[in-house]
Amino acid sequence: MSTLTTTEPKSPAGKPRPVASLAKTRLTNRWATLAALVIAAMWTIPTIGLLVSSFRPAQEVRTTGWWTIFAHPGLTTDNYSAVLQAGNSQLTMAGSFINSIAITLPATLIPLVLATLAAYAFAWMRFPGKDLVFILVFALQIVPIQMALVPLLRLFAVGEIFGFPIIGAFGSAGYAQVWIAHTIFALPLAIFLLHNFIAEIPNEIIEAARVDGASHGQIFFRIVLPLTAPAIAAFSIFQFLWVWNDLLVALIFADGAVAPITKLLAEITGSRGQDWHLLTAGAFVAMIVPLAVFFALQRYFVRGLMAGSAKG
Repeated sequence: MSTLTTTEPKSPAGKPRPVASLAKTRLTNRWATLAALVIAAMWTIPTIGLLVSSFRPAQEVRTTGWWTIFAHPGLTTDNYSAVLQAGNSQLTMAGSFINSIAITLPATLIPLVLATLAAYAFAWMRFPGKDLVFILVFALQIVPIQMALVPLLRLFAVGEIFGFPIIGAFGSAGYAQVWIAHTIFALPLAIFLLHNFIAEIPNEIIEAARVDGASHGQIFFRIVLPLTAPAIAAFSIFQFLWVWNDLLVALIFADGAVAPITKLLAEITGSRGQDWHLLTAGAFVAMIVPLAVFFALQRYFVRGLMAGSAKG
């Protein structure tokens, strides 16, 4: 009778090495470290060049590369002064900055709340056609944003859905249509990602709560939300950065006094991009809030990405 032998690498003590330990070993060898350093340099060097260009005079930015600053040093804050003073009759830089915050916060929280509730329903509730509905939601990810722009414009032009006003109730500010657009575009991916995390919660925990008489609401708020907090934080960072840096939806739905900072930066660069030196400074002005959000939630972001990657 033959016996099966395992080829799984073993530790010095002779025991099989866990998969997580093997992955860590392979990702921390010298070649992986060298590759990470090369990728980091390729990512960082253009950012440094953009930062240097933001402090160079406009004429030098147009005619010479940023690396020439080492041979001909000369820094100025004129680009930042021009950007901070930029604007039109309806909007200033400070106003567009506030608009970006007013757009981004609700456009992050609304889909996050709806997606978390929907993900719990798909993972732990039973109702007819659940699998079919989940497949349809997942399939919506392949629909390009551009295909939904015209139907949304027609919807907003009517101003109501099923007889309920969706725009007029918010007054003339015009933020509502941007919130709705970003929510619609974010929900399919958000539901899919959060469903995967919520479905990984051990069944024993949910069943024990049900035996103790907990309702779906109690299970959701007392068990599911605390356990999925890293995943929720990770997606919220993605959604926040996506909405803050968005230009397409802003061009279509955010006009006039409600335009975000990305739209104002696109305007101050000129119709032919001739003032692109201002964009170098404007990019770092617009980067302040995303950087603050990322560093504030960095630990949750890493935990959310690593959640469920290894067991044991």
